[in-house]
Amino acid sequence: MPIEQQEVVPGAVVEGVVQGITRFGAFVELPDGKVGLVHISEIADTYVKDVKDFLQEGQKVKVKVLNVADNGKVGLSIRQAKERERPRREVPAMSLEEKISKFLKESDERLQPLKQKRDTRRRNRNF
Repeated sequence: MPIEQQEVVPGAVVEGVVQGITRFGAFVELPDGKVGLVHISEIADTYVKDVKDFLQEGQKVKVKVLNVADNGKVGLSIRQAKERERPRREVPAMSLEEKISKFLKESDERLQPLKQKRDTRRRNRNF
């Protein structure tokens, strides 16, 4: 089954097929026929003790091309090829006046225990 032709340049994310697995990583055939190495540290975001726990020969994987050396060696990363979704917080739209009001209210609530403690000390000194 031919792989869709994509340019293999540093920074590109391409699809390849795992050709071989070693104790230090996996060799992946790229669309242009070159074979690159995914080092064990670039397979997953978690600790990888055994590459075979994450990959199998013949498996299709998306890889990011990290570098292409002059001698033809290609460095790859599966970990960096994954799109990272950043959780977005829903922040309610508030006017400046509303923000200031909220801040003052929260500040006053935080200061209440300190004010009560101070007032108690002052009363105790007067007796």
